[in-house]
Formats: sequence, C-alpha cells, structure tokens
Amino acid sequence: MPSELAPLWSHGWLRDARAVPSPNFGPRPPGTAVTLAVIHSISLPPGEYGGPEIEQLFTNQLDWDAHPYFDQIRGMEVSSHFVIRRDGELLQFVSVDERAWHAGRSSWQGRDNCNDYSVGVELEGLEDHPFEPAQYTRLGELLRTLAQHYPINQVAGHEHVAPGRKKDPGCAFDWRQLQTLTSWPDQVFPWGQALA
Repeated sequence: MPSELAPLWSHGWLRDARAVPSPNFGPRPPGTAVTLAVIHSISLPPGEYGGPEIEQLFTNQLDWDAHPYFDQIRGMEVSSHFVIRRDGELLQFVSVDERAWHAGRSSWQGRDNCNDYSVGVELEGLEDHPFEPAQYTRLGELLRTLAQHYPINQVAGHEHVAPGRKKDPGCAFDWRQLQTLTSWPDQVFPWGQALA
C-alpha cells in the first residue's frame, strides 16, 4: 500500500514520522488521557547537530566513551515520543499510546508524573541558541495533528514541569511563534494556563 494511503495514525504511530522504536517506554496508567504536550530541547554532544547520537541515546546504543560529555549521562535510559531535527525532519521513538521517559520528576497544574499523561517532543537544539524556522513549522503541524487524535489542551516546556531542575526548551524558544502556528488560545500555553 502506498504510504499516502496508510492511515495517519496506527497504534499511536504517526505515518509522517520516521519510526525509530525505543525500548524505553511503558504503559500509561489505565484510563489516562493524553492532555499535555511537553516541549524539550536536546543536542548530543551539547551544541553539535546532525549526528546519530540522539537516536543512539533513545535506543540504548550510545557509545558512552565516544565523547567526554557522555560520562555525565552514562547509563541513562530515556526516550521521547518525537524528535524534530534542525532541518524539520520528524522522528518518532515511542507510540503516543505508551508512556515515554522524557519528563522525569515533574508536575503541571497540580498534577504530578507528567509522563503519565503527556507526549514528549524534543527539538534538536540548545536552550540559548535560536531554533530553526523548519522546526517551528514542523512542531506546529505536529501539535495540530496530535490534537486532532488526542485530547491535548495544554502545552508546556520541560522547564515549566520541572522548574529548577530543567531549563529546556529555554530562553531561545519562541512560544508566541508556536502559538501563531497553532492558532491556539492563550489558555493552552504556559502564560495563559492560570487563566483556564
């Protein structure tokens, strides 16, 4: 079957993303709806883009001795549902129907354990380095597509759900641009959720 005729979603996997299945996931608690999107940033090694290291980390294949920085994350087993590369390429590591290991200790709007009810989206980049237009375009498309299939009504950064512990996506991330691309109201975003 030609790919454009395949269903857009199949068991939580998005047709338009390149699948790179990660072993780092588990079941969501029974009856838990996906209502939150958590935006992250990542680059491995920090500040270097385009290499295979993110995929290797999320699939437990990273060579811990390949770079001095990797000693700081040695042995970590983590994942995210999606990664958006600098050129806008979309990768998927975990079915959205499953619980990816992206937020860690976290809480949003009085609700702990964000991994249980969120989808994690990593942008290839650093907190203080501007993200690429292609990444914003892809992120806007992805969030709109997700919200058509899942009851997502909130978007926050890792820095918002784990304040003091995490700083991503950081000061260089343009939340207002994302709002423009999604056409979603203030109440969906961190600055407006106190109004909801």
